[in-house]
Amino acid sequence: MKENLNNISVYVKAKRKQNKLTQPELALKAGVGLRFVRDLEQGKNTLRMDKVNDVLRLFGEELGVVQMNREKLLK
Repeated sequence: MKENLNNISVYVKAKRKQNKLTQPELALKAGVGLRFVRDLEQGKNTLRMDKVNDVLRLFGEELGVVQMNREKLLK
């Protein structure tokens, strides 16, 4: 689970920088708190999905179900 959050955190940070936004600007535009943006970019593993989607929507994305290899999980 942590790996997926890290991927989201890397994505959000890269998109924020690509769009020349500061963390406070991103928080304001997404309607979330600055602390939330910092936690998201640091890969905190307990974040509200609705707030993550608020941030991701700025970049045309949202969280969704991803099919996993069940055999890989059982090893």
